[in-house]
Amino acid sequence: MLDTLISGLIHGNTYALVAIGLSLIFGVANVVNFAQGSVFAVGSMAGWWLIAELRWPLWAAIIAVCFLTGLLGLLINTVAVRPLSKAPPIAALLATYAVAIVLDNLSQWVFGPQTRRFPQVLATRNFTVGSFHFGTLDVVILVVTLSTMAVIAGFLKATKYGRGIRATAQDPDAARQMGIPVARTQNLSFILASALGGLAGVLVGMYNSNISPTSGASAGLTAFTAATLGGLGSLPGAVLGGIVLGVLEAFGISWWGAGVRDLITFGLLLIVLWVRPGGLLGKAPAISAEPLTGTYLGQGRAIRLTRWQVAAIVAVGLVVVPIVADDYQLTVGTQVAVYALLAVSLTLPSGSAGQVSLGQVGPMAVGAYAGAMLTMNAGWPLLAVLPAAGLIAALISAVLISPTWRLKGHYVSIATLGIGTITVAAILNLGWLTNGPLGITAIPPPAIFGHDIVSARDLYLLDVTVLLLAALIVIRLQRSHLGKIWSAVGADEVALGSVGIRASDYKALAFAVGAFVAGLGGALLAYQYSYLDPSMFTADMSMLALTIIVLGAMNSPFGAILGALVLVGAPEFLRMAQGARLLSYGALLLLLIRFRPQGLWARRA
Repeated sequence: MLDTLISGLIHGNTYALVAIGLSLIFGVANVVNFAQGSVFAVGSMAGWWLIAELRWPLWAAIIAVCFLTGLLGLLINTVAVRPLSKAPPIAALLATYAVAIVLDNLSQWVFGPQTRRFPQVLATRNFTVGSFHFGTLDVVILVVTLSTMAVIAGFLKATKYGRGIRATAQDPDAARQMGIPVARTQNLSFILASALGGLAGVLVGMYNSNISPTSGASAGLTAFTAATLGGLGSLPGAVLGGIVLGVLEAFGISWWGAGVRDLITFGLLLIVLWVRPGGLLGKAPAISAEPLTGTYLGQGRAIRLTRWQVAAIVAVGLVVVPIVADDYQLTVGTQVAVYALLAVSLTLPSGSAGQVSLGQVGPMAVGAYAGAMLTMNAGWPLLAVLPAAGLIAALISAVLISPTWRLKGHYVSIATLGIGTITVAAILNLGWLTNGPLGITAIPPPAIFGHDIVSARDLYLLDVTVLLLAALIVIRLQRSHLGKIWSAVGADEVALGSVGIRASDYKALAFAVGAFVAGLGGALLAYQYSYLDPSMFTADMSMLALTIIVLGAMNSPFGAILGALVLVGAPEFLRMAQGARLLSYGALLLLLIRFRPQGLWARRA
């Protein structure tokens, strides 16, 4: 028991180091900085290079890494965040996600994609408590975490710049009127937070022994959870959240195994959001600009097609392409159609209703497994499997997210991230039903009226037909009276509430319809691969879907199809390497958010 507690405290300190930086930026800029994990990974790799390759002493390497990552934080704020200060709050969120993609892939290009072994500069097993062994490194991490919190707290309370940061966090406009240089203050916050991220990267790299340029995503997600548990914007809360998360994870893993880690992490996140949304030491702020809500529609309106134009698109997709394309191109087209379905599923909740979902991969995974099991175990035909998979995904998603609708703004979006991750983690752990990590193999091909759909052309026609039907249904819903209410929810839910309409009810309906469409995409994915396992459904898939609709137009199904063609289809046709593909994703997303936020499939208002 004591061994597990100490292990949890040590792990919790590593989470807290990254979470402090996240909370600092959120408190000052009201931005959820998705690039913080990537800065952490850059710090790990730079520390490895300085110590292992250049033979620098640890103290010199730490100073250099903090200086490098501090400059990186300044660059992130200058390029990705500050230019969007007048844009809808979602813009900065997506911009930092784009920066994260660019940093991760540039780091792989500079340092190589392989996992490295970090030199053991500090002892890791030179102390013993009971049967538990720990080392100087563990003590250093604990001391650094507590010292960092104390120094930053003192800096914020006792110095001119610290008071400026606190004033800016409370009210940027009032701070500006009082003569506080808000832009410079925000720069300082990003420099401090990123330097802390680099320091954490070095220390955690030594703790874990093995590092890679792609380790930032996991570290950033865990730190984000820890910061939310403690209270976004609260530095003591970030430390407390990291420690609580580390201890509960340690006990859960010791009792039930490593497979429950995500269930514990994100289950705890959801419980805290439902019971105390502001976190353990924070409070839910009454702010007018939520960082994870709103659309770009104020800057443009989606292009509307005539019936003849729609007919022409359908003819090209269902007649011309199957005739002229080879099997490889048709397989790519099938992949595009599946991702386009996932993106279309976001156009109602995130586009029309204005509530960003970060966990859309959850209903897609449910639809995939439901479709596979109904086909294999119940022998259902395709025409029954598809609507059943969509309905099951919609029902499970609606039940899981139902306690969340009493929350507001970005707390709902954080909850969608947790629900999506928990859904996939549940699939992993329900081995009696889903076969756990081994997955489902030998999924039979779908059949319509006795005809097996096995060729690349048949699968393409099936997926594109379902995609076009789903897109047309969503368009009809958007143009209906219900769609007008969804648009009103996205534009101003406070004004809508003043006339007696509960925005949360309509958001819930939009999420259910979106989950149904995502479930359809999951079922088609199962047929395409004839194999499923939980590792196929990652948070990156949800973020790619969100990127697709930002590229196309957030409330346009045809914009989602265009975005999928550009982000999924074009790199395949150009045979781009994975690293170059992801780097282009990030750069393109950053440029779009900055210069064409309404998307490609929209006109300026």
